[in-house]
Amino acid sequence: MTFTAPRSLGTHLGASLVIAAAILLGGASAHAEEHQVTIDNFTFSPPDLTVKVGDTVTWTNHDDIPHTVVSAGKFRSKALDTDNTFTFTFTAAGDYKYFCSLHPHMTGMVKVE
Repeated sequence: MTFTAPRSLGTHLGASLVIAAAILLGGASAHAEEHQVTIDNFTFSPPDLTVKVGDTVTWTNHDDIPHTVVSAGKFRSKALDTDNTFTFTFTAAGDYKYFCSLHPHMTGMVKVE
């Protein structure tokens, strides 16, 4: 005598696997972090930052004059007035050197692992 599982059991098992996969995949993106860089006194602080792929960095200008955040070929903010922000999410590993295009001596680096 052989046992054949009812068709609905296979459907429930398949649905359970789909739900489990969605939870696992969704959980991976839940670990993305947000990081802050302050622009003050013509400096980026911290000047060097290490983040993971999927993390977001927000730069906030606390100077009383405009600044930009530019990484050649990767991202470019508009001129940021006092208390304006620029946010970028890093989707690929690598070293992202950046600077203020209005004050090129202002530099920083985001290392994405």
